[in-house]
Amino acid sequence: MPVLIPALVLASLSLCAAPADARTRPDPVVKALARAAHPLSTTEPVDGMADLEPLGREIGGSVIVGVGEATHGSHQFFTLQDRIFRYLVANKRFTSFAREAGWNAGLRINAWLLTGRGDIRQIMREVFQSADRLWNNQEYLELFEWMRAYNLRHAEKVQFTGDDIYPVEPEIYTRVLAYAADDCPALYPAIAYLYRGHPTGSVLDATHEFRNLPQDQRLDFAGRAEQAYELLKTCHPSPDRTRFEWRVQDAHVIAQNTRYLSYDSETQLPQQDLYRDAQMAANLTWWHEHTGGKTMLAAQDDHVALVTDDPDYPRTEGSFLREQFGRGYLSIRTSFGGGSFVAFVNTSEFPPPVQVFPVGPPDPDSNEYTLDKVSCGDYFMDLRSVRPPASQWLTVARPTFDIGSVGPAYTSDAALGPSSDVLFYLHHVDAAHLLPA
Repeated sequence: MPVLIPALVLASLSLCAAPADARTRPDPVVKALARAAHPLSTTEPVDGMADLEPLGREIGGSVIVGVGEATHGSHQFFTLQDRIFRYLVANKRFTSFAREAGWNAGLRINAWLLTGRGDIRQIMREVFQSADRLWNNQEYLELFEWMRAYNLRHAEKVQFTGDDIYPVEPEIYTRVLAYAADDCPALYPAIAYLYRGHPTGSVLDATHEFRNLPQDQRLDFAGRAEQAYELLKTCHPSPDRTRFEWRVQDAHVIAQNTRYLSYDSETQLPQQDLYRDAQMAANLTWWHEHTGGKTMLAAQDDHVALVTDDPDYPRTEGSFLREQFGRGYLSIRTSFGGGSFVAFVNTSEFPPPVQVFPVGPPDPDSNEYTLDKVSCGDYFMDLRSVRPPASQWLTVARPTFDIGSVGPAYTSDAALGPSSDVLFYLHHVDAAHLLPA
């Protein structure tokens, strides 16, 4: 049934404009950006999504849509991801929400979405402990509750996955070893020996302990984890081929995680970042192939981008996904003018405390300074359809808010046009609401 839109809302869909100074003509770049912009009625996941119809046309037949976030801790970026996902489920038959989060975290949350067994708050508290502590928030709790309610009403289920290779997740070792003991007993002694001294305990403690091992020990463990993965692949599975494939993927994630942490973050950071983004793309591809559903990926802007402007960050996850899926992958960048975000304090204290940091207004030489002049409230645009002179403006790298899990605010140079297909711009954001750790 078509959604009826009040006349006031319809009128608001054509209010994008370039503000004119009384003494000068409007900025031609801002004017061209305004012509390409579609007003966004809200970032909240509420009923009524007619304002996202242009996004549906821009997505077309894409099977993977990456939705970025310019901070790792702002309310509106998380709720916008929720809203876009609900639109994709309702209008584009998407069935999976992927997150830059641990693989085991994704499996545990997904089990709750499909069965309802357990307490989702407790699950989030247990799996989101390390760098992904910021995902343990009210915004994602409401997303997961909506997904569970959706599954109770529909035969075709929505699912959640974590495609990251960090942090350390001890529960994966337990699952692989139990599978080897039950289904590949001849291989179990060798796999158990290769995993000797494997991480145990909480995600937070295991990650901290493994990261602080001497590099030679981390390298040795990474080599043994890769051997265990290759060995498990030689198992002759029982009639349950699917179970075998998922346990092999578990072993692969262990190998990915230990290899990622074997790098020296001070001297090998570019190689470490390259490895991480390549493996995240591989895990998302594996998920897509084994579930068969269209997937929305939520991650930092840098990860979902098609290209990188940073020589120390060689390739993005988005570039690997574009290589794998071609135009079947669509990259959405987010940007904002100011506000606040929650993040870790840059300290040696473990675990580091979190606090709310202010940010903005944008500097005059930044991308956001110009984007903020488009006066139609929050908006989005297909960067591929922007006309001159803004199309040329989009090709130039300028300071752009690029805020991860650690505060305070910082920027990196980015050319918006080459980096993404679509841009969402929010004039103001607020700190996300973390749940108790």
